[in-house]
Amino acid sequence: MDVVVWITAAALAAWLWLLLCQGFFWRTDLRLPPRTDPGHWPDVCVVVPARDEAEVLPESLPSLLAQEYPGHAEIFLIDDGSSDGTGALARALSDRCGGLPLTVDSPGEPPAGWTGKLWAVRHGITLARAREPEFLLLTDADIAHEPESLRELVAAARTGGFDLVSQMARLRVASGWERLVVPAFVYFFAQLYPFRRIAAPGSRTAAAAGGCVLLSAEAAERARIPDAIRQAVIDDVSLARAVKRSGGHIWLGLAEHVDSVRPYPRLTDLWRMVSRSAYAQLRHNPLVLLGTVLGLALVYLVPPAAVFFGLVARDGPVALLGGLAWAVMTATYIPMLRYYRQTLWLAPLLPFTAFLYLLMTVDSAVQHYRGRGAAWKGRTYARPDATS
Repeated sequence: MDVVVWITAAALAAWLWLLLCQGFFWRTDLRLPPRTDPGHWPDVCVVVPARDEAEVLPESLPSLLAQEYPGHAEIFLIDDGSSDGTGALARALSDRCGGLPLTVDSPGEPPAGWTGKLWAVRHGITLARAREPEFLLLTDADIAHEPESLRELVAAARTGGFDLVSQMARLRVASGWERLVVPAFVYFFAQLYPFRRIAAPGSRTAAAAGGCVLLSAEAAERARIPDAIRQAVIDDVSLARAVKRSGGHIWLGLAEHVDSVRPYPRLTDLWRMVSRSAYAQLRHNPLVLLGTVLGLALVYLVPPAAVFFGLVARDGPVALLGGLAWAVMTATYIPMLRYYRQTLWLAPLLPFTAFLYLLMTVDSAVQHYRGRGAAWKGRTYARPDATS
């Protein structure tokens, strides 16, 4: 019984530390500052890597074409070997919608040592540099931008002195599984990379959200983007680290005017999204995987288990400690549910969602050792040290 009490007390201590000492990760009020006219609106090139995106492109691309930007901006959509007519559809949408100039091109298959997305990004940046833009907007093909999104991003970068400004797009939450899993995905990401620490002077924390990254062309060249991260499966975090290591000032926050339109209606869709890169996040290290599993179990599973054990065994201290830990956990999740406009009754279910993520992480490792790790749209990527 003493062992159970100590384990439950450790879980409560972990939650108190997360609440107070992990960069207030649970707060969701970090947004782009109010727009200030920078005086001069720099040229911007938008680079959109796209592979088999015909399903979502009619919702996302028109929003980019319709950007209300006071300066010069144009779009480069890079068709990464699509088999569904993505490139032709993009041209048709441009002809029908008008708006910003659009160039559609293809880089061919990526060489060894490159992920397909980053090879496409490299091609897009190469085309863009011929226009000598001051900023590059790297955005995914499933991301829809409200008309003033680009203007707000550039204003934030210029007035705040940032080399990189990124927004975590608001992901789709329509199905039951999306409501259960998606807000937790952003919550866990913020727990790993507290947004307030990313922009803090002297902080080593670096991360970005790959769906929406405004990057100064000078910082991209200085950090050798994307060549320096060509093997990265989790390319957004790697990009932010490279920019920060090269002396860049970066910012990441939650979006109000940037949304993902990609649906994940079934648990299998969400499972695939998480498991394809979860083990890469752990650097393909079995010991880190073991530590992660034990850590998730202690922090997320022990509190509710302690409550039920304490009630059944009539052990008041265990039930009380478990209940307090579960209450802190629930309270820290409520702001994210409010941001996603979801019912607060989902908050006490966070342990169940965390258990799903634990299983997804283990499955990611299993698929890696079976040779099917980091698979996405017909491509499977080996870990970096396995490529030449």
